[in-house]
Amino acid sequence: MGVVDLRKEEDAYSKLAAISAKVGALCDQYHPDDLAIESPFYAKNAQVIFKLGRAQGAAIVAASQRGIPVTEYAPRKAKIAICGNGAASKEQVAMIVEKTLGIDIKPAFLDATDALAIALCHYYQTSSPLSGAGSSSSSWEKFLAANPDRIKK
Repeated sequence: MGVVDLRKEEDAYSKLAAISAKVGALCDQYHPDDLAIESPFYAKNAQVIFKLGRAQGAAIVAASQRGIPVTEYAPRKAKIAICGNGAASKEQVAMIVEKTLGIDIKPAFLDATDALAIALCHYYQTSSPLSGAGSSSSSWEKFLAANPDRIKK
């Protein structure tokens, strides 16, 4: 888990460039199959959501330019996937992420656990035979077609 410190950047546009460059460099280094990102959420201050949207856009463009598919997850969906509770606290999410991944997360990086939770949520969504897009019957049909040996007659 890495954290990008943008405090040294002079203005908002330099911060966006740094986000894009860092995400692009990570994509070039690790060649991920997908990029999972937290979808924007309502904030009390409209300026906060605009800034967040721009930052997310910089990361999305960096991945998209490299042909990496992007999937967004609502914070609530990630919390349900990780904790089973869409209203879980950051501390609860961090604790379960720590235990699941076998890592220690410093309290100073508590916000970064959101990114790990989104990544785990995406992994769970894409690795479960029952979590395909569309209706649940479609997912069951795909699962049964891919696993005929699991059908008992």
